[in-house]
Parts: sequence; C-alpha cells; structure tokens
Amino acid sequence: MASGVETKSENDKDCHTEMGLELQLYPDQVKNHWPKEGKHILAQYDTTSLVVYQAFKPSIAKYAVENQSFGGPDFSFSRMSWIKTNFLWMMYRSGWASKKNQECILAVHLKRSGFDLILANAYTAQRSQGLSTYEIGVRLQWDPDHTPNYHKENRRAIQLGLKGDILKKYGTEWIVKITDITDFVKQQRKLVDEDRVHELMTPKERVYPVHDHSVMTQIELDQWQS
Repeated sequence: MASGVETKSENDKDCHTEMGLELQLYPDQVKNHWPKEGKHILAQYDTTSLVVYQAFKPSIAKYAVENQSFGGPDFSFSRMSWIKTNFLWMMYRSGWASKKNQECILAVHLKRSGFDLILANAYTAQRSQGLSTYEIGVRLQWDPDHTPNYHKENRRAIQLGLKGDILKKYGTEWIVKITDITDFVKQQRKLVDEDRVHELMTPKERVYPVHDHSVMTQIELDQWQS
C-alpha cells in the first residue's frame, strides 16, 4: 500500500507524496482552478505524462505494482477496462475504495502521447454512427462530476473504456509508473467522514489541453480559459 503524505512544511498548501503525486487542498482547487460546469478533462499532468486512476481487487493491484504493467491471472485484456483522469470521480465510483473488487486504487502515470492517442480514438456516439461495440476501441462517457461526499456537480467528468489493441498498449507499453494509493485514499476518506472537507488534500488537477480541434469536436469537449 502507499505510504503517508510527506509535506514540505506544516503551512504548505501544496505537497508531494511518495506516490509521485502532487497534492493541493481541495477547497483551493474548487475556488481557483476548476470549471464550475461543462465537459472538461481534469487531470494531473506534466510535459510528458498524465495520471489516470483505476480501482481493482487486491490481486490485480498487487500484480500491477510489482510488474509495473497489467496482467496476471485475474486481469483480462479481452474485456473493457475503464480509466479516469479525475481523482474525485474515481472516489465516487469506488466509494472511496469501499466497493467490492474496487478495494485498491491505483494511480497510473501514463505517457501523454498514449493518452492523446486514446482520446483520438474515443467515441461518444457509437449508436448514432452505426458502430457496434466490437468496432469501438475506446468508449467515452461524460458523467456528472461529484463532490467528495457524492453531491452532483454541473461539471462533467470523463471516463474512458479501453479494449483490444488500445488496452494492450495502455497496459504494457505506455505506462511510466504504477503506484497503489489506497492508504492515502483511506486517510482522506476519514476527513470526509468526519465532515472535515476543508482539510481534504486531493491530487493537483488542472484542465488538460487538447489542441486538435477535430478531437475536441469528436469527444464533445468544451473550451476553457483559466
């Protein structure tokens, strides 16, 4: 499991963890950096990589961390696997790591070139375009984002379902690093349960830039200027 949070000083609003994530107070991000509505990709990223999150049962998570790739007897490359760029969207879907087979939360540092290729192959309207599930390598869904205690936001969060060749490349070629952040998730969940959201630390996320206008149109992305 992941280790605890390391801060630079008691008064810092930002900090880094041994998990390789940069953290920031949740209220600061809501107030100063996140759109209040629209379809946006919130993510932690730098010039070469981006973090996505997945929730698994312990055996899959253990294999992934030990091998720094996906595989093993309990992971199937023939099924669709969903990734999320937004930490709090992952917390909503997994119940803060409380749901069955979602007890372990992984932070997957992914090459931006790979993520951009995923976006370029993503579709939201397969039925209207007459495409079958088997013809879609990346399925995209825009769902209501949620606060830490599960209230709906007007902003939409992205999740991407990968299968086939895209999933194989994601799981074995595009990964920079995989870390298990379950302990950190449980620490932060305790703050939520105790109604101390004003103290909540979450991965520092900003709107991810997509510069290809055709991809923006294809995935129905809204423009954002900070």
